[in-house]
Amino acid sequence: MEMSSRMNEVEDVSPADGVPELAKELERMVDRYSSGRSNFVWEDEEAEDEDMSLLQFLDMVDRISAASASLSSSSSSSSSTVIAFQEELDLIAFVLEKAMSLLEKHLSHLLHDDPKSKPPNKSFSFNSPSYLSSVPESPSPRPPQQDHHTQDPFDFSPQKISTLNKIATAMISAGYHIECYLVFASFRRTAFRTTLHTFGFGNTRMEDLCKMSWESLEAEIATWNQVVWHCTTVLFKSERKLYKSIFPDHPSISQNLFCDLARQVIVHLLNFAQCAVLTKWTTEKLFKFLDMYETLREDVIGGSYLESGAKELAYEAGTARDMIVEAIMAMFCDLKNSIKNDNERIPVPNGAVHPLTRYVMNYLKYACEYKDTLEEVFEQGERINEKEVNEVEDVEKRKNSGFAVQLMSIMDLLDANVERKSQLYRDDALRYFFLMNNGRYVVQKVKGCEELHELMGDNWCRRRQSGLRLYHKCYQRETWTKVLQCLKPEGLQQGTGNKVSKQLVKERFKCFNRMFEEIHKCQSCWMVSDQQLQSELRVSISSLVIPAYRSFVGRFKQHLESTRHIDKYIKYHPDDIELLIDDFFAGNAASMPRRRS
Repeated sequence: MEMSSRMNEVEDVSPADGVPELAKELERMVDRYSSGRSNFVWEDEEAEDEDMSLLQFLDMVDRISAASASLSSSSSSSSSTVIAFQEELDLIAFVLEKAMSLLEKHLSHLLHDDPKSKPPNKSFSFNSPSYLSSVPESPSPRPPQQDHHTQDPFDFSPQKISTLNKIATAMISAGYHIECYLVFASFRRTAFRTTLHTFGFGNTRMEDLCKMSWESLEAEIATWNQVVWHCTTVLFKSERKLYKSIFPDHPSISQNLFCDLARQVIVHLLNFAQCAVLTKWTTEKLFKFLDMYETLREDVIGGSYLESGAKELAYEAGTARDMIVEAIMAMFCDLKNSIKNDNERIPVPNGAVHPLTRYVMNYLKYACEYKDTLEEVFEQGERINEKEVNEVEDVEKRKNSGFAVQLMSIMDLLDANVERKSQLYRDDALRYFFLMNNGRYVVQKVKGCEELHELMGDNWCRRRQSGLRLYHKCYQRETWTKVLQCLKPEGLQQGTGNKVSKQLVKERFKCFNRMFEEIHKCQSCWMVSDQQLQSELRVSISSLVIPAYRSFVGRFKQHLESTRHIDKYIKYHPDDIELLIDDFFAGNAASMPRRRS
């Protein structure tokens, strides 16, 4: 080839004598490629000669760089030598400038010659490197790998890696490491934006986060958690590997490029976390904020990736964690205040479990899935906010974790709230039923959640169950005492012979029927969602009422056998009473079937 012959002609020229020939040959090569008469091809096997021309071009650049270094070394010996070589040095600088411009364009073409790496919109951006002016040698960019639903957009072949390495090495040897750095850094920032956009992250400006609805912000936080995980477990590793493969002989360049990009990404991720925490704190945000805290707690952001700037980033990550801790503690305070200040004056119908009781217990049950994290949060929060506590609280905190103390405080407030709401019922029986119903729901939730049970303790559960038994007895007393009075034999005798009064027996049966029917009509509407409690209540009522009723009927039925319309008085067989009791606490208005004994 013509190029090969020209190369052979200048091959053995000494550095000083052959500089003009080398420079002119390199300039001809630059002009040839710049005019489009030839292209740099690095992968097409049919263009193997052209590929060699790229290698020859890089070899010529290296020789010119070596000649420049040799002349610079010689000229440093005396001022007369400087004058003698100045023309050659100027020529080298001029030609190298043109060659580097061409290599820079070709390097950019190679990096961006990938249909999968198109630049995204500019709403998500990294700053340009701030320390370029002081870089001793320059660094290079990284190829992000995608999650399971995407592909690696920078699947460079070994041949392409080799070509990128050769171009980068030539530019660095010629003293153009900053230009090389800028090409790589620009491409990698664009590539990283593209990768993160595949997750849907980066489309929102930070100042707009505070204006978002919670539903939108919740989705953004979920995406942020995924992006942080993917960056730190996949992308950063891939990035570091790419830099090392392109700059194997320049570790400082590789490390600087990686650190610069990783630092920009991490700062952006931390900025998101801090902006999200600046939104209004409400209890519904707790669990997403806990996810963010866990993401930052794992030390996936910071020093493990960066040799330079690690302390600064660790400080920023710590600041973000502290802000999240403050927000989480405030959310628990909001929950306690909402329970304490809930002054609803309308009783929940039929003594059912109050919506607030359900909300609080389900909230705490879900919170316990983050038990270890919340214990750490409250421990850290206590260090951040040194608060005055009284002796009782201090002793309690020594015995229990900060999270356990919070739970007990919330339980106490919920108890007080349920007690206040029970006062809204005019029917004392319904009041105790409401207390029993809500108390049972709380105990079952605690016992059904291993973490919650562990934190509250067996003693707490036993105390609560003792309270439930007391409510049960109070309910029975208020509901059934007067009914059972009707079934006592005392007071049915009249006259000197203590003969049973038929009229009094009639009155007793009529009184029992009326009271039982009123209770049935009323308490069939009462609602117990816990089937075990429902069954226990029905069994306890049956064991209390049915034996007394059966005994009364067996003893005094004979006194009404001669009475017309006996079914007006003895309306129910004991088995009928048992069936009717099974209607209780179903939340439905049941009709009274009339049955003959």
